[in-house]
Amino acid sequence: MEGQRSRGSRRETPVVDTDVLIAGAGPVGLTAAAELRRHGADCRIIDRLPARLPYAKAVGIQPRTLEIWDRMGMVREALDAAVPMRGQLLYEDGAERGRIDLRLPPDVPYGFAALPQYETERVIEEHLARFGTWIERATELLSFEQDRDGVLSRIATVDGGEEEVRSRFLVGCDGAHSVVRKTLGLTFEGAALPEEYMLADVEVDWGLPPGYGVRAVHHGDDGTVDDLLVCVPLPGRGRYRVSMLVPPELSAGRRPAGEQGSRSPVTHGPETGRRAPGMEHIQAVLDRLSPEPTTASAMRWSSVFRISHRLVNKYADGRVFIAGDAAHIHPPTGAQGMNTGIQDACNLAWKLALTVRGAAHPRLLDSYDAERRPIGEEVVECTVRHAAQGVRADSGDLATVILREAQLLVAYPDSPVVGPAAPGLAGPGPGDRAPDCGGLTGGVAALPLRLYDLLRDRGHVLLLHADSAAALGACAEVATAIRHLTDGQLTALVLLAPGADAGTGTGIRTGTGTDTGTAAGADAGRATGTGTGTGTAPGVRAEDEGANGGTAVAWGAPDGGTGDVTEIVGYATDTDGRHLPAFLDSRGEFARVYRSTGPAAFVVRPDGYLSVRVAPLTGAAAVAALSRELARVFRL
Repeated sequence: MEGQRSRGSRRETPVVDTDVLIAGAGPVGLTAAAELRRHGADCRIIDRLPARLPYAKAVGIQPRTLEIWDRMGMVREALDAAVPMRGQLLYEDGAERGRIDLRLPPDVPYGFAALPQYETERVIEEHLARFGTWIERATELLSFEQDRDGVLSRIATVDGGEEEVRSRFLVGCDGAHSVVRKTLGLTFEGAALPEEYMLADVEVDWGLPPGYGVRAVHHGDDGTVDDLLVCVPLPGRGRYRVSMLVPPELSAGRRPAGEQGSRSPVTHGPETGRRAPGMEHIQAVLDRLSPEPTTASAMRWSSVFRISHRLVNKYADGRVFIAGDAAHIHPPTGAQGMNTGIQDACNLAWKLALTVRGAAHPRLLDSYDAERRPIGEEVVECTVRHAAQGVRADSGDLATVILREAQLLVAYPDSPVVGPAAPGLAGPGPGDRAPDCGGLTGGVAALPLRLYDLLRDRGHVLLLHADSAAALGACAEVATAIRHLTDGQLTALVLLAPGADAGTGTGIRTGTGTDTGTAAGADAGRATGTGTGTGTAPGVRAEDEGANGGTAVAWGAPDGGTGDVTEIVGYATDTDGRHLPAFLDSRGEFARVYRSTGPAAFVVRPDGYLSVRVAPLTGAAAVAALSRELARVFRL
């Protein structure tokens, strides 16, 4: 117990005030807090600002971030506030050079979106409040010390006093000038770009298609860009966040690109104490570069800002972690920064929560740096390249470039906490994003569900794919064994392949039309029948004894029938007789997207990545394989 002396020990563990202290309440810190609370960990989140800033700084929301918000249970509120980003219109030297349409594969549930940062913070903050946790405003981290058991932080409070906070862990989401990073003595190698920019949040009256951003450049005689206009649509009529090069009268003087090294000042973001751009400065650039004549109005905010590209040498030291801009800063091209930080926080939070519960492998937290730092390094390199040459500078087809921009290609195949890829298996493997699919029917839901509906607001999920009675029995055996092994840390779900034949049983079938199948319990016309007999029509049917004593119960559509079966639902029990939710892959989408051609097991992490894939599903062998890989994550 915290605060009690262990018998036979001379050492007393200090009382802990909270599991995790989070410094910084921007989108990254709020995400960390919300995920910690969702997974049952206690936390405090502090921020030095007295209120949320009303600035549209980071505005792009990537599809992968929306998937994460779906898993967290807050995507609906974000979708209500956001507007779609359909693409970008490209102009060079006054001529149209093309249009990029942000099209994604049909199995990706969300597109690109735009949302002002203050709205993003509002949505996550309101979600966090559902757990009874609120931001402690006007409260600043001053210093901290860590030992083997926790972190002692000194904070300045809203009333002007100071307080000491004892936590098991500290997470620094405190931005480019991070106190946490500096106190740890971590390096922050990189450089400042020589250019100065200005940002503004304005409305324009042009007739360009809604939902499209604008990138217009002008080249000087030497071929370099000497004028720039980038516009990102925002919620509201004709509203855009515009960025441009700073005019001479607002410039502090073009600085050389030699501000390099971890000891040089970090120059990134809006610069305080400088004259803010006026409407006349914004209009002048629009007059030169706008694709069509337009007038700007209703300026909500403007600023001069500088850009740096830097990456910390490691994301953690002992019990202290950093995420977001505290770990990586770079040009805002492609809206990668905030989204990368949100995924940092999501990756870290479930691992911290599992550790706090005492259920994690002792080295689980080491995987945060191992997984996320390579992503940060790639994002920094990519955004610097795109800032200089545009998105089309990337090699490969445009569809792949768009998937990369959407952050749907982020993967952790080399992570120490995911299993190895099975030779010869196609489809997503350990470390890959778990894709969505539709057409899942089951339980009491009258309409088909998506896989992400089943994953929403859950932790680790064990997906068991079955295509026969024998496979259904193996699923029951595996689900029971893994529940015992992990002390219920995983939720098991069964996905039944279409046309699976569970053999002899009691059929319960609801349908319309004429059913020519011979299974007892099927009735012609609109009817519900139950009965006992031998069924020959394909379809998983009920009260089928699993190979190890598990009982499978399901409703299924007979392929041999000429009627239109309107409801296909199911459930099962494991070998202990516990309820095991089962869903029919009615359109075969799961099998197609996951390339699952037979019985298989997939473990989906809380952040939506696969950690294990086992096939075929052969009872004891499958349990042994799952146990071996889950031991990388859990204390078994």
